[in-house]
Amino acid sequence: MIVVTGATGNVGRPLTRTLAEAGQQVTAVSRHAARMPDGVRHVVADLADPAGLRPVLAGAKALFVLLSGDMHAAGARSAEIIADAADSGVRRVVLLSSQGVATRPFGRTRIALRAVEDVLRESGTEWAVLRPGGFASNALWWAGSIRAQRIVAAPFGDVGVPIIDPADIAEVAAACLLDDRHTGGVYELTGPEVITPRRQAEAIAAALGEPVRFHDLSREEAKAAMTASMPAELADDTLDILGSPSPAEQRISPDVQRVLGRAPRPFAAWAARNVDAFR
Repeated sequence: MIVVTGATGNVGRPLTRTLAEAGQQVTAVSRHAARMPDGVRHVVADLADPAGLRPVLAGAKALFVLLSGDMHAAGARSAEIIADAADSGVRRVVLLSSQGVATRPFGRTRIALRAVEDVLRESGTEWAVLRPGGFASNALWWAGSIRAQRIVAAPFGDVGVPIIDPADIAEVAAACLLDDRHTGGVYELTGPEVITPRRQAEAIAAALGEPVRFHDLSREEAKAAMTASMPAELADDTLDILGSPSPAEQRISPDVQRVLGRAPRPFAAWAARNVDAFR
């Protein structure tokens, strides 16, 4: 049995589906009740209280760990999840970390994630670490304004990074959970191209078949909007990357190709697949 945490999110949902379609027995964990693919067991649990996950781990052979933004805050007990998995006899753990652990190692959220990575390496389990850059699905932040006004409002309109389709992250995670060859792997996951917010808006417009205007936000305006759904420090970290990406953060990684045997999907493909969110 494979346990997938964050199972209703942009990575966890396609990962759960991929594993179920591969014939795996899957237990999907999320904070709220949700509909799951046929045959998938669903458990409501909050990783902020690791004790709630322990019964779920009994009998599991593998675990996918996705930590929400609040699990990076001071006082979070994220490392306990790894320890509990090892104590429960889970053989393999795949952790969704962040590219920033390597490219910006001194931010508090990055330090917290690196600590979880270190606990995983010493856990005695078979492990793999995924370090994605920005997610294509972050464009869903714009869905309301696109539906209402056909406008994208974002900061740093002409600064690009190689954002990744969460479906590609899910497929890499499935490979790491199922294939022994990926044990001990640390994979940096990016899309196939550096793309700016302005060009993302153009790709969404092309998928819609209608014009979408672009409006540049100041950093302060963007942070005010982002802190409605994430800690202020994580918002600042994100804006630092979006506004002044390092060469390492603009590098296109070969790791999706190495794991999956194909190139990562471009943003335009993500936009076409999710166009109904913007109609």
